[in-house]
This record gives sequence, C-alpha cells and structure tokens, in this order.
Amino acid sequence: MEFQTLNNGIKIPVLGFGVWQIFDQKECQKAVEDALSVGYRLIDTASLYRNEEAVGRAIKASGIPREDIFLTSKVWISQLGYEDTKLALKETLRKLDTDYLDLYLIHQPFGDLHGAWRAMIELKHEELIRAIGVSNFSTGRLADFALQTPVIPAVNQIELHPYKQHKLIQKADKEFGTLTQAWAPFHRGEDGIFQDSTLTAIAEKHGKTVAQVILRWQTQQGILTIPKSTHIERMKENFNSFDFHLDQADLDAISRLDRYPDAYGPDESVERIKHLLKYSV
Repeated sequence: MEFQTLNNGIKIPVLGFGVWQIFDQKECQKAVEDALSVGYRLIDTASLYRNEEAVGRAIKASGIPREDIFLTSKVWISQLGYEDTKLALKETLRKLDTDYLDLYLIHQPFGDLHGAWRAMIELKHEELIRAIGVSNFSTGRLADFALQTPVIPAVNQIELHPYKQHKLIQKADKEFGTLTQAWAPFHRGEDGIFQDSTLTAIAEKHGKTVAQVILRWQTQQGILTIPKSTHIERMKENFNSFDFHLDQADLDAISRLDRYPDAYGPDESVERIKHLLKYSV
C-alpha cells in the first residue's frame, strides 16, 4: 500500500474502500469485512449512506486494531451548522462505535458551511477528528475556505475518472495543499468505460485490467481513490494495482479522454441544489 501525507502530517492510504449505495446492512458489513481481509485500511462512509452502523460492526468483527484503520465519514447538508454538525458527529461516532474519526468531510457545499467548519475545527482540537476536509467543492468554494478559515481542508473528495478529470480543481487543490480524492473512479461503469479502446490498449500493454489502469493512473499522480465493489475478487483486483508503472505516453493518452469542462458545474446548479435539499438524515 502507498500513502500520502495530509496537510497536518497524518498519513492516509492512497487506495481505500467506499460503501456508497451499499444500502443493505448485511451486504455492507460483509463487503467491509471482505475489504479489510483483502488488505484495505481506509474505509469511506457518510451519514447519508445510512450504513455507518454496518461499517462499525465490520471493523469490530475484523479484529484489526482501530488505530490501523483510516475511517472517513461525512456530514450532510441538513446537518450543517455549528451546533448541528457537533450533534451529527456525535451520532456518527455512536453508529460507527468508535471514539474518533480519522477524516470528517463536509459532504456537499450548501448550507451553513462556515458554521459547520468552525464546529469541525473545534472537534479536531478535542481529538474527536484527526483531519477535516470537504467533498464536491469547486475551485471557488475551496478557495473561499482556504483563504477565509484558519484550517485549510486536508482533502477535497470529488467525482474523478478518465472521462471527468477536473484538472482545474486538481490544480487548485495542489496550490492550497489539499489532497484530491476520487469517488466513482470507474464512472460507475457507464459510457462503456471498461471497453474504452485507449484504456484497453494500455491494460493489454501492461498485462493488467482497465480497472487497475484507472486506479494506477490516479494513485501514480498522487490522487487518493476509493473504489467500491461487493465482490471480493474485484476488491482483490483493485487492491493489486501498485505493481506496474504507467509511462508518460500512457498518461498523455488518458489525459485526452476527458469529456467534461473543467468547471465543477453541479454545485452551482439551482436544480442540483433543490434536488440535494430533498434528502435528510
């Protein structure tokens, strides 16, 4: 496993395991237990996912010391605000059956962000959180936090895959010392990404799968990534993606696959905001 260092000196695995949309509690617990048995040591969940309790049970069942697992969760829009965020963390810790989080993220950039951030800074000082960050933040939203708060986000977790590379956000993250973490690194298998001719050619060149090429493309560039699967064989495949090196021609070819503009549009969309505000936890 490779590691990066957060802006407060904490080590974080570059490859983790995500549990988004694993709604069934038993399925989620088994998936996390399997992932931990394979060797994953970063588990990413969120209050919105409604599976924190299953994640907590899996960690307990694994027998792995808590300090050897990097545990991330996120506070949702309806929980943002100074007091509400403190209550939200308390509930998350209860559900995960843990005394602390390694990383706590603001899930979406809407609502009382600064009130929530003040609470998260205090919770960090109280050692209930080791690091704090954000998710789905555009360059502007990230800059607002980086320039106007005493603690710069350690992580900005965004959708990132070969078809949506967000190069401007990656650049902004680097300028502020914030690590970029990719969710949906496989584009949810959409748009024929696993059959993409460029990616399949690179995979054949290295004797690897397209999934392994995508993950190596990310981790080799210092991008953290959290693929999800409920199948242990795919977990193993994803985990075994560090034993080869993409050359510059490979990286250039993947760079040309970007299909979306650099602006992170959804967080500025009124329709998107109205859609997200329907959800509560």
